[in-house]
Amino acid sequence: MTSKRGEIKDVQPIRDLAKLEDMKWALQRFCGDRDYIMFLMGINAGLRVGDLLQLKVKGVRGKKEIKLKEGKTKKPRTVSLYNIYDEVNTYIDTLEGAEWLFPSRKGDQPISRVQAYRQLHKAAKMAEVDGVGTHTMRKTFGYWHYKQFKDIAELQEILNHSHPEITKRYIGITQEQIANNLKNFAL
Repeated sequence: MTSKRGEIKDVQPIRDLAKLEDMKWALQRFCGDRDYIMFLMGINAGLRVGDLLQLKVKGVRGKKEIKLKEGKTKKPRTVSLYNIYDEVNTYIDTLEGAEWLFPSRKGDQPISRVQAYRQLHKAAKMAEVDGVGTHTMRKTFGYWHYKQFKDIAELQEILNHSHPEITKRYIGITQEQIANNLKNFAL
């Protein structure tokens, strides 16, 4: 991915739990519930931002699992909301008559990818978190899922990647492992 200036953006997962909490706090405090819930769902479900933004209230309200077809891969996906069910449904209760889960303030549409990026970037600046983009949510999900379960094959399937090496590179595990190993390497 490149920016308007042509430089390559290095979008990373959030690997520090304190920074992750800072990011949640900044989103809630300075951006609002919509953006906080978008981030919460992104880091807990591992969906691409395009798929997150297409969610509708009726498809999520009262559900602990949602089924969808991924926009990029066209593959079916079941997403668990068990761990964030209460927060998501409390947020939905504030949406009075909205069709979209993440409604734009401009008309009857969801927010755009650009607006999602702006809000995440704003919170990241406040939380002093570097390397944040819309893909940070999905990469953060992948990184922490791998750290918890150490099952790259399962994560590959969840993220619908074609090869385990793609998944490792995607979440930055390979680079992190090499860096840690080199710190501890001595002859």
